[in-house]
Amino acid sequence: MEGKIVKIISSDFTVSSENFLYTCKARGKFRNQNITPIVGDNVIFENNVIKEVLKRKNYLRRPPVANIDQVIVVVSLCEPALDLYLLDKMLCIIEYNNITPIICFTKKDLLKDDVTNIYNYYKKIGYQVFYNNEITKIKQLFKDKVTVLSGQSGAGKSTLLNLLDDSLDLKTNEISKALGRGKHTTRHVSLYSLSEGLIADTPGFSALDFYDMKPSDIRDNMVEFNEYRDSCAYKDCMHIKEPKCEIKNQIGKGILKSRYENYLKFIERN
Repeated sequence: MEGKIVKIISSDFTVSSENFLYTCKARGKFRNQNITPIVGDNVIFENNVIKEVLKRKNYLRRPPVANIDQVIVVVSLCEPALDLYLLDKMLCIIEYNNITPIICFTKKDLLKDDVTNIYNYYKKIGYQVFYNNEITKIKQLFKDKVTVLSGQSGAGKSTLLNLLDDSLDLKTNEISKALGRGKHTTRHVSLYSLSEGLIADTPGFSALDFYDMKPSDIRDNMVEFNEYRDSCAYKDCMHIKEPKCEIKNQIGKGILKSRYENYLKFIERN
């Protein structure tokens, strides 16, 4: 039989197939082949044993999910404070993995500052952007899609899921103000049925990194750079120290200053 892994707890794999759930074990051969089945994998199973993991179209290492159509990056505007570095890093990595990124800003009601310019900028460069009170619009994104819901601890992922489907009743916690971070209220990656699609609620992803990405991959996945890069004097311009660089010329004009500054940090730490 063919199915999809929707939950993993310890060595138990919950596989969904034809509207039924099966608790399966993985064959020992996967360890010898250096294959680790993850949530989202399409598999062949028999007698509650996973025999084969089918080819993945993509996957993320953290959160560990395969065959993803889109990632909704949940971004807190306060408590914890807005972190554009983490947002830009996530967007770059999602783009590199050929997955559609979507941005959802939360806790606008707790914010005193105006963030309209931030919201509008990310829309302008091609991203779908929402506030978490736009529930009807967000629900329409899920049909026939595998969606990952990701964001820093305390950003409001579980709260957003509960707004989308109150039957989930996922646990939420108050922000730990002493640490400036949320507690990890989601302990396992799981896929839930939602609005005729599947959605993953995932643990915090503070260990997310560029892994195998080269500096040129980082450059190429800063999406707004592509509009101006042909005007740079050098074809392979990295937009750092090169003269006559149009990307640097556009800082504060067509390119948000924080985006460029974060790009430099990505390159430096890569």
